This record gives sequence, C-alpha cells and structure tokens, in this order.
Amino acid sequence: MSGNSFGHIFKLTTFGESHGVAIGGVIDGCPAGLTLDADFIQLQLDRRKPGQSKITTQRKESDTIEFFSGIFEGVTTGTPIGFIIKNDDQKSNDYEHIKDKFRPSHADYTYQSKYGIRDYRGGGRSSARETACRVVGGAIAQLMLKHYGISVNAYVSQVGEIVSLKNYQQLNLEQTYKNPVRCADENVVDAMFNFIDKIRKEGDTIGGVVSCVIQKVPVGLGSPIFDRLEADLAKAMLSINASKGFEFGSGFSGTTQKGSEHNDAFYVDNKKVKTKTNNSGGIQGGISNGEDIFFRVAFKPIATIMQKQQTVDVDLNETEIMGKGRHDPCVLPRAVPIVEAMAALVIVDHLLLNRTVKL
Repeated sequence: MSGNSFGHIFKLTTFGESHGVAIGGVIDGCPAGLTLDADFIQLQLDRRKPGQSKITTQRKESDTIEFFSGIFEGVTTGTPIGFIIKNDDQKSNDYEHIKDKFRPSHADYTYQSKYGIRDYRGGGRSSARETACRVVGGAIAQLMLKHYGISVNAYVSQVGEIVSLKNYQQLNLEQTYKNPVRCADENVVDAMFNFIDKIRKEGDTIGGVVSCVIQKVPVGLGSPIFDRLEADLAKAMLSINASKGFEFGSGFSGTTQKGSEHNDAFYVDNKKVKTKTNNSGGIQGGISNGEDIFFRVAFKPIATIMQKQQTVDVDLNETEIMGKGRHDPCVLPRAVPIVEAMAALVIVDHLLLNRTVKL
C-alpha cells in the first residue's frame, strides 16, 4: 500500500493500525534548532483523543507520545523524527460479528476489493485512529509557525442544520476548546451538544462543518499551477476520514455573485497592499496574498450506526448488519485539531518550499 506520506519538504509518513500494538510516524525535513514543547504536542493529542465527553466514543486511549529520534536535549537535530503512540484500549471482539460483512459507507468493500485482505478490527489502516499521528506532525508544524506569528484556528461552525451565523472575526477563537462541541460561538453550543446527544441516543450519527482561519501568512506561498496553495490545503482536508467537501474564501456562495460584487478591491495601508474584502480567502492565483486564509471542511455522518442496515458478506450473500461497541455519534469535535494539524503541515511545507524558514 502506497500513499502513507504527506508533504514535499516537511514530510510526514505514518504507520500502524487501529487495533495493532501502536501507531506512529516519521517526520522528515524538519529544520534543526526547533525547541519542541512536549506539553503543547501532548495537549494537541489530548484534544483529539477519544473519551472526552458523552458525545465522543468512549474508547480510552492515553495517546501518550514516545519520541525515538531526531531530538537532542529537547531540540530538533534536522534528522528524521520518529515517534509512536501505543494502543492501550483495543476491544477487537467488538468487531468479530462483522469480520465477513461489509459495513455500509465504510472502506471495507473497496479495501477488500483492492488488496484482497483487510483488518476488520476497527478498519485497520483505514481507521481514523491514524489521525493521531497527523496531530503530532501538525503540532510540530504549529511550533514552527509560532516563530512567524502565524496562527491556525479551527472550530465547529455547523452540526446538522444548526449553524453559527457569526463570522470568525466576531468570535473569540480561544473559546473553541472550552466546550465539548469545539464551537467558538457560545450562542449555539448548547443546541449543538443537545442535538448530537439526541442523535447518539437514537443510535444514529450526524455530520457538519469545521471552519478554519490561518492568520499572518506572508505573501508569496504557493505556485500558480499544480502546487497551488489552496489545492494543497484541499488535498490535506479531503484526506481526513469522513471529509466530503472543501471550500475556501467565498466558496460555493461566490457563484451567485457578479464579478463586480466578488472582486477584492486593493488599497495601501502603511505601505502594504491590502484588500477591502476577502472573498479570495487569502489566496489569489494559487499564491497567498497576505490576508487571512479561510476555508470550510464538510464532514459526513460517521458510517457506524447502532441500527440495522442491509449489506452483503464476502461471499456476496445479502444480509443485515448492526453496529456495536464504542463509536462517535459525530466526528466534528475530534476533527477540529486534525484540521488544524493538516493546515499547519501545508503552511510549513510551503514556507520551506519558499525558502523563508530560519529558526
């Protein structure tokens, strides 16, 4: 199986399965001289880990990281950074009843068809458990971004049909992680939480949207053809489990506007070129223009539900299946730090491609 690495220069390769001994990764291309804040990296992992509230899976994982290389006395050496996160709370028996059945809207059928073998215990390699490794890489990338005052903040902006109507500029993004929904808009937090909990009790799942803003990005990141900055961000976001849509700037809503309404007029502020509006989402012609980069990621309802569904087995017999065990009723709360991690990986990679990194 190929496709286990992400990035051009700052490259993350991950390994491991949901119910294996451990998951882990190797980060290549990280410059020497970066002081690693272990507490910050663990904090980001804690924000993603399961069992944080009744609206997330009750699987209990410490998600404690162990580094093996690339760090000396708390500082990066420029060599590959190797790490693992041990799996502590696997309950593989929860999946015994589906070992010969394909779960609807999961990777079971396509995985089996492509490789001729699959790990039915939680999806194996295709499990969202793998995203913990992305959070590690993203946390290190965020530590690099702090040197340039660049911030990455994501938050839940929609659950089902419950939508935050506030622009990110109207929100205190520091409030995001102070509630279990991971929403920065306190006006809709309770409604979102109660709705997810209701869906959970019904044995069902629900999707929604995570919004993200990257601020203080310098002008000039990205290229105008295949390595467009928004294209790399799109690939990063659509590689996350359960993601189904990506839009940046005005996105799909911009299709209803005239050019005279949508264009971002330029002006000069303190000898810097600025735009009066930001329908471009901080990227023009595939290159960052210095404005805030803003995008939204749509996530589908998680495929495992505690209701009977029709399916087929490996022998092509039609049968029924019903989820059991511990599963998230909504991916959104735990997706927020993953979105931040993948965004940080992209920006750091483009900083290195642009040869603007000095630590």
